[in-house]
Amino acid sequence: MECGACCASFRVSFYWGEADDHPDGTVPAALTTPVAPMRLAMRGTDRAVPRCTALDGTIGRAVSCRIYALRPSPCRDFNWHGEQGEPNERCNRARQRHGLPPLPQP
Repeated sequence: MECGACCASFRVSFYWGEADDHPDGTVPAALTTPVAPMRLAMRGTDRAVPRCTALDGTIGRAVSCRIYALRPSPCRDFNWHGEQGEPNERCNRARQRHGLPPLPQP
């Protein structure tokens, strides 16, 4: 992937049961931090200038998620702009935050 702006723009918060220290969880608990009772966030996304600790690479050039197959539900549910023919203004806001041009309407 090339963008990665969403991974460095939003807090990724989810139910603690998604972490691998729960019997049914998959998200590496070592990459999370507690943010509320029964809620975790991906480490790094809870900062004033967020960037997920699982994100490798340079935003807008070449990025990858080290835990893509194990990523939490907010990451799975976030559609990139144009996915399934639908716009996602949050995607374009994240891109703008990183100096990237908006994507065209699908």
